Amino acid sequence: MKFTLSWLKEHLETEATLEQIVDTLTRIGLEVEGVENAAEKLAPFRIAKVLTAERHPQADKLQVLSVDAGEGPVQVVCGAPNARAGLVGVFGAPGAYVPGSDLTLKVAAIRGVESRGMMCSARELELGQDHDGIIELAADAPVGASYAEWAGLNDPVIDVAITPNRQDCMGVRGIARDLAAAGLGTLKPLGDVYRMGTVQPVDGSEPAPDVRTDDPEGCPAFYAQAVSGVTNGASPEWMRQKLNAIGQKPISVLVDITNFVSIDLGRPLHVYDRAKLKGALVARRAKNGEQVLALNGKTYTLDDTMTVIADDAEVHDIGGIMGGEHSGVSETTTDVLIECAYFTPEHIARTGQKLGLTSDARQRFERGVDPAFLDEGLAIATWLVTEHCGGRPSAVTRAGAPPTERKTLRYDPALALKLGGIEVAAEEQAAILKRLGFEVSPDWTVTVPTWRRDIDGPADLVEEVVRITGMDHVPSTPLPRADGVARPTATPEQLTERRVRRTAAARGLNEAVTWSFISEKEAAALGGGAWTLANPISEDMKVMRPSLLAGLLAAAQRNMDRGARSVRQFELGRRYLADAERPTVGFVLAGERSPRDWQSGKAQPFAAFDGKTEAVALLEAAGAPVENLQVMGDASSAYHPGQSATLRLGPKAVLAEFGALHPLLVKAFGLEGAVVAGEIFLDAIPAKRASGRMRPAHTPPALQPVTRDFAFLVPEALAAGDLVRAVRNADKALIASARLFDVFTGAGVLEGQKSLAIEVTLQPTDKTLADEDLAAVSAKIVAAATKLGATLRG
Repeated sequence: MKFTLSWLKEHLETEATLEQIVDTLTRIGLEVEGVENAAEKLAPFRIAKVLTAERHPQADKLQVLSVDAGEGPVQVVCGAPNARAGLVGVFGAPGAYVPGSDLTLKVAAIRGVESRGMMCSARELELGQDHDGIIELAADAPVGASYAEWAGLNDPVIDVAITPNRQDCMGVRGIARDLAAAGLGTLKPLGDVYRMGTVQPVDGSEPAPDVRTDDPEGCPAFYAQAVSGVTNGASPEWMRQKLNAIGQKPISVLVDITNFVSIDLGRPLHVYDRAKLKGALVARRAKNGEQVLALNGKTYTLDDTMTVIADDAEVHDIGGIMGGEHSGVSETTTDVLIECAYFTPEHIARTGQKLGLTSDARQRFERGVDPAFLDEGLAIATWLVTEHCGGRPSAVTRAGAPPTERKTLRYDPALALKLGGIEVAAEEQAAILKRLGFEVSPDWTVTVPTWRRDIDGPADLVEEVVRITGMDHVPSTPLPRADGVARPTATPEQLTERRVRRTAAARGLNEAVTWSFISEKEAAALGGGAWTLANPISEDMKVMRPSLLAGLLAAAQRNMDRGARSVRQFELGRRYLADAERPTVGFVLAGERSPRDWQSGKAQPFAAFDGKTEAVALLEAAGAPVENLQVMGDASSAYHPGQSATLRLGPKAVLAEFGALHPLLVKAFGLEGAVVAGEIFLDAIPAKRASGRMRPAHTPPALQPVTRDFAFLVPEALAAGDLVRAVRNADKALIASARLFDVFTGAGVLEGQKSLAIEVTLQPTDKTLADEDLAAVSAKIVAAATKLGATLRG
């Protein structure tokens, strides 16, 4: 929601500075996202007069101008068709930054002729979309003066983030009301703001328009007034300035009035060209398959759950969301019908979601506009039309009835301290609520204003009191602490997640936090999701993620697009499967494993075994018995066949999967080259049973370990991990560890076989190992290997 400081002060009588207003808005829950002042970025631009204009000697469409910006004539090459001697416009000297073109001016030769600056168009200064010619100012504009100051552009634009529950602040007046309640000024009467005395229906002598509502559920009330004999031209300068300042393109006075009232008062309206209507205008349910060409140039197919505004011939409007092109006003419009209707918020939200259509009107109607403001909104719109377009108003047609019944609540002032933690005098609480538009009786029966649809109970009234008083006035009160030593509160699952998170960070992985919702396209690339949201935030957040890889790959792609050469990311979160949500750790390794060096001259990419290294390390941190893990090569379809595997405890207990991702998946997420990833399934790791006994103190072995190497000839298809595990289990009492240190094929090794060399560490406990002890354990190792088809290499 954007508005200018002067626009706000038309509703709020205040001496507060911009800084005070911005601070107060954030303090009362209307977060200010930014403040911009066009005068600051346009400070270098001056009013200048074109003294002479001659044709460029090398280009027919260019002119060489002599321009005076208050410091004597300078030469400028210009291609604008309206450039001519005597024109007064806006000049930028060398060194000035042109915001609309994103360039800094400098002295340059254009087709062989030196140019020392630029005469600017409206689009180049971000003052509108006009780029057909340079800006033309009044002939008496002061040459050499600052253009921004002369044009009254020194008016900061405030951008406020409006939460969905604050529908009343979707207009400038609602924001002014909140600031007045916070003590920053006085809210002006609405009639004074519009200079029309008391806001009441505009009297009309012509017959009332023929409108009705046949859909009381979707459109309970449809008010309308016609105006005949209007002239539709450009909006008055004050209105164009306001709309331009907040990024709204002025179109024509009739259209601009509806946009202005929507932003100023949070009251969307629509204007129809009566010459294009056939018969009565009615709010009704659409018929399945009906179509409408909307003002955004797109055609939408409707169904019978949607409310439309139609005449006897066709649909003209998607009710409460967007008007149609067929009945829109133009420069030739002379007779108009002004619609001011109330649409049910839930109905608007469902229609907008189905059509994937957003608009300023939808934003306001789906939050809930003031149902009691139809007469006033229509009166103000009609008054503005007759003031700026002329014409003769008709009588008002009021079809249906808006839901104006007001809620009443019983309130106890003590709740402010009990629920809000702040002590506010009862009289002050009543004053705050009254300034916000609530009615408070002596027995504390509070009547809620019609524009506050979000107020449901006493707790909401406490929230109003606390936010207007100021959250910074809530004292910090420590929670009571029990006597004695504090007991641990983290669950075993939380402790496991902490260890995994610290281990991943220590290994150089950067933690990412991504959405649990992904698009249908992303879910399909990962095999499909089990859960689809009925009411998603957007189409890109429609499916509950079946894997953490979707968010991590999207994050990796964003980082790589911004120049990152190596991405090492992990995330600890939940996967959402058909049977349950599963705690999981995911990681992605993309780009360069190591940068190019003087030896190879090129960077080294990540390989599948880098994924295994990370997976094993994270499993060990999670408490998994990594020495018993089995590697089986059947990871999910997200991974590259032959370059991926799973880590298991037995054939069914899958603890993790890792490897190079499938090239199609990598391409689907906009990445290039090999990408390695993995997921650790924390809920599959067997929990350690609590024995109730303390762990014995670590005692270093008194005897030296002994290392022996074994080389075995094995079938080429035998997994090295299976052989290592068999060797390690040959004598669990004496063998401390076993690890593979060499794989060899070639001379001396038969085809279809390979040589695996294993280092075995023996740790004696009670006596030094004699030759016969070493021979005995060696025999056990060879026997265990023989069972797998291995033979000791000679």
